[in-house]
Amino acid sequence: MQRMTALFSAALLTAGLFSAQAAFAQDPAQDPAQDPAAAPEQQAAPAQDFSDQELQQFADASQEIAMISQEYTERLQGAEDEATQQEVRMEANDRMVEVVEDSGLDVDTFNAIGHTIQQDPQMMQRVQEMAEQS
Repeated sequence: MQRMTALFSAALLTAGLFSAQAAFAQDPAQDPAQDPAAAPEQQAAPAQDFSDQELQQFADASQEIAMISQEYTERLQGAEDEATQQEVRMEANDRMVEVVEDSGLDVDTFNAIGHTIQQDPQMMQRVQEMAEQS
């Protein structure tokens, strides 16, 4: 159970990082670090009701993302300069987006589920149980 929580934590952290990087790559003005007023808007998203299928897709994708995160964290630590670090981040981002999309979810839905389960312990439990059954 602790292993699953760690996987979800890594996946959620990574998902937040790659969504922020993707937003920054598309429009630097939307980066919360650059525009503090944008951050409360993103955090104030209302809780949504997700289907069991979406939650299962999230659980499956989260497990793969956790593994990608671990792999790329090691590569990032070994990067020699900022340009190499940025290249590693972008490659990790691309792989994580691919995993999410291959799961049948879009990145926005994946991130919305991630945000919701951070706020809803019962939903977190459901997703963990789904992941354990996979």
